[in-house]
Amino acid sequence: MKIFSGSSNKPLAEKIATLLKKRLGRVEINIFADGEKRIRVTDKIVGKDCAVLQSTSTDVDKNYMELFFIADAFKRNGARAITAVIPYLGYQRQDHMFRVGEAVSLDVIVKMLEGVGIDKIVAVDLHSIKIPELFHIGFVHLSALPIFAEKIKEIISAKVAYDPAKRDIGSPRFHNSVLVSPDMGGIRRIKILSKMLGNMPYAAVVKNRDVKTGKITVSNIEGELKKNAIIVDDMISTGRTIVLASELLRRKGVEEIFVFATHPVFSQDCPKALQQAFIEKVFVTDTIEVSKEKQFPKLEVLSVAEIIGEALKLT
Repeated sequence: MKIFSGSSNKPLAEKIATLLKKRLGRVEINIFADGEKRIRVTDKIVGKDCAVLQSTSTDVDKNYMELFFIADAFKRNGARAITAVIPYLGYQRQDHMFRVGEAVSLDVIVKMLEGVGIDKIVAVDLHSIKIPELFHIGFVHLSALPIFAEKIKEIISAKVAYDPAKRDIGSPRFHNSVLVSPDMGGIRRIKILSKMLGNMPYAAVVKNRDVKTGKITVSNIEGELKKNAIIVDDMISTGRTIVLASELLRRKGVEEIFVFATHPVFSQDCPKALQQAFIEKVFVTDTIEVSKEKQFPKLEVLSVAEIIGEALKLT
């Protein structure tokens, strides 16, 4: 298999290639004055299995178009099979019609991915486990939960210390911890992680969202809280849900809060909001490259390169 990368997350592609002891294939991406892209694959790929990594985060439309063009170049130049590694699948939250008159954007994306000749998709922590069912091609749905479980074990077992404040988080008080889903929709994810952590107790925030305005409110907690809370979610976009959840947990008597989320979308003023929130540390993965301007002191990025690399070995 030959491994290539689009422009959205080349550092992750390089990590995966290194783990698989391969070099990244060469893709020329020229951008014209009007923003159009011209794609050319310069490696010989006739009869080869080709995988391209392109995370379709901001700017989602440009990244998708680039992926479609790369896949088309593979097909036209003789690739035997095409795997698209899309760690963060853009438009995944638009998987059905919420209101009359809306488009189902993800359904359009599915048709386009299939239409350019992609044979298999590899993605990480989808918003809904039903999304692979929308595809008529191979689909590998990976999860960062095992990575989170190991990091949480390190925290609780006093193997990890962190700074900025020169504070050791590995004290016995972290045995008094609870997993928290920031909404009821994340209960399945929390239950899986709970089992990985020896049936750690869990709770969920009761969240309400206005589908018209997008405004979020939180009203209560279902489940028993402890002194320390570990919020787990699939993604952080504006950060509003996480901040509101942390404020509610604090009012309920929680003393320390850690946040784990797979996809760091980090739109608008999210990094600033998370840094200022009542949160000790935020752990995310590199499914989306976090640019320097979006990094903040409380942030730590964990890599999904190994789980993607293992999946590609089986492709």
